[in-house]
Amino acid sequence: MKKRTVSILLAAAMATGSLAGCGGAKNSEGQGAAEGKVINIYSWNNEFRERVEAVYPEVAETSKDGTVTTLKDGTEIHWIVNPNQDGVYQQKLDEALLKQADASADDKVDIFLSETDYVNKYTDADADVAMPLKDLGIDPDTDLADQYTFTKVTASDVNGVQRGSTWQCCPGLLVYRRDIAKDVFGTDDPETVGEKVKDWDTIKATAAELSAKGYFTFASYADTFRLYGNSIKEPWVKPGEDVIRVDQKIMDWVNDSKEWLDAGYLDKTVKGQWNADWNQAMGSASKVFAFLFPAWGIDFTLKPNWDGDNGMWGVTNPPQEYNWGGSYVHVCTGTDNPQHVKDIILAVTADKENLLKISKDFSDFTNAQSSMRDAAEDDANFSSEFLGGQNAFKYFAPVAENIVMAPLSSYDQGCVELIQNSFSDYLQGQVDFDKAKSNFETAILERYPEITQVQWPE
Repeated sequence: MKKRTVSILLAAAMATGSLAGCGGAKNSEGQGAAEGKVINIYSWNNEFRERVEAVYPEVAETSKDGTVTTLKDGTEIHWIVNPNQDGVYQQKLDEALLKQADASADDKVDIFLSETDYVNKYTDADADVAMPLKDLGIDPDTDLADQYTFTKVTASDVNGVQRGSTWQCCPGLLVYRRDIAKDVFGTDDPETVGEKVKDWDTIKATAAELSAKGYFTFASYADTFRLYGNSIKEPWVKPGEDVIRVDQKIMDWVNDSKEWLDAGYLDKTVKGQWNADWNQAMGSASKVFAFLFPAWGIDFTLKPNWDGDNGMWGVTNPPQEYNWGGSYVHVCTGTDNPQHVKDIILAVTADKENLLKISKDFSDFTNAQSSMRDAAEDDANFSSEFLGGQNAFKYFAPVAENIVMAPLSSYDQGCVELIQNSFSDYLQGQVDFDKAKSNFETAILERYPEITQVQWPE
């Protein structure tokens, strides 16, 4: 049974026009038809475009509105950007993929991006919309040998065939207020603070210390979800099945969140993430001690919401290793620009010096183990003014090397969103525990009609 409607439709499309293969276009050895003159790249923001512009040597210029990048040989990259919110990006991408077999050369999708929460949907071997990298002449075992293993696994299908690559690795840290640490612990030293938050039992005791002085450990119960979610042992839906299995780790998050809320360790007024209250909790008037963020979270979320001086935040180890996010770059089956897209993939996701440049220019923790070990030791180039001169890469690197990703399924995004929505109502006292469970069942079956049941841990 195909788990996604898009997989079924794409399978049908491939039967008629054959999305598989490069459609006679020039292959990686330079044989066949000439490259097309338009490279269409689908994404949800300008992040990938900016990194291509920074490190791909063939870039000549980009239009003022950011929609077209012209290469030195005259080829144009057309950036098709749609917002991730409410599934708009995936909807627009899926519509384009369904037309791929019959699209004109200039309209074909050449590259598209996905996020960790739904990458599995597009690396599906049966759908075959993301080309195996080996078909482009990229050998993951050699060309991408320096990448973190879990990112390679995440970008692969169930047969272990890698169908995407990423310049990012998104290990998460604990980011804490130095002034609060000094007030409660007498020091803001990251090693000392790290000992206070080194595991869940320890940080729970530390939360009591913080609470006694009027501080919250985290802003919201949603802040810890990713750590629990990274620890599940089985996928939400196993291959070939139509049953959603809720892992015990997810229920541990519910139970622990309720305990922490009742104890006053979390701010009850902050309901979830990505809202005004959560953003405000990052401001100088807040009593919140820490957030759990990867590199992008510090740079794109915490920093813009901070209204105080630089140097008031520090980083240290989290209570457990975790990964949050990641943008995967896929070459679309049927591209008429195989050589160009191969070169772009290698330039942005495989070249060590380029990845170091991306880390310096954009504060990304990038996907090359040797480069990130170098950055961890290079305080001169990688210290952060926002973090008071601290080199966060020193803390990111060991977390990245110990991440074990939870098994993925095509249903991850919906399950992650809806389980949090349903139990947020419970944690806020709006419904009881059993009603939260039934609300999740109703919501998940509405989103995925092919699912037949939800199984809860005993």
